[in-house]
Amino acid sequence: MDFYLTTLGVASARPTSNRYPSAHLLTVGGRLFLLDCGEAAQMLLVKNKVSLLKIDNVFISHLHGDHIFGLFGFIYSVDMMGRLAPLHIYAPQGLEEIIGYIQQKFGKLNYEIVFHKVNCTSPTVIMEFKNLSILSFPLNHRVETYGYIFKGEWRNNPRSFAYCSDTAPYSKLSKWLDGVSMLYHEATYMSDNKHLAKVTFHSMASDAAKLARKISAKSLILGHFSSRYKDLNPLLEEAKNIFPNSFLAKEGTKFDVL
Repeated sequence: MDFYLTTLGVASARPTSNRYPSAHLLTVGGRLFLLDCGEAAQMLLVKNKVSLLKIDNVFISHLHGDHIFGLFGFIYSVDMMGRLAPLHIYAPQGLEEIIGYIQQKFGKLNYEIVFHKVNCTSPTVIMEFKNLSILSFPLNHRVETYGYIFKGEWRNNPRSFAYCSDTAPYSKLSKWLDGVSMLYHEATYMSDNKHLAKVTFHSMASDAAKLARKISAKSLILGHFSSRYKDLNPLLEEAKNIFPNSFLAKEGTKFDVL
């Protein structure tokens, strides 16, 4: 069964000329799951030949603009495309009110948005299919923030993917994510900006690599890069020195979850 991540927007809060805010697409057995929806998300999806109408589930990590500002364009684009099926959005409390306000100002949608408020203190199942379970778990950021785990098993072959967006290092993650096949983890800074990482509740590439090593992940995908880094290879090297099977998230790159 196909199980892969397509990395789309890989910038942090300030986009650059060639990197866009957070948005990623996880494909599992033909189902499409959108992870965060920063600006330009729908354009990046179209560029990668993804049908917007096939996305039925959106998972938002937190309510910072670089993770949600693309969502408002997305929900109206699929409306204009004739969407009738409900769109399920999993997000921290507050997003439902924001989208309700936008519909008051720009018009109601012709399909239903089903909100699922994410609120947990440890890994909690939020959706289940026949061969797939999706869990949310808290992260350590300046506002209420959650990560997501996708666990599947096909022909006695378990595979799993964990999405850790904005977060400072968090000791509980090593237990919660133990054995995850692929880890996506923010790497906003390198060790040269340790102080900035601490005060902004973000992680360094080395932090992501240490977690991947501790949970015995098979691969680590680094993303959410600060605009101060024009060349991302030093971030990759910092991670690979600790966890060799580390990779940079780039717009349109596909990574198989093995």
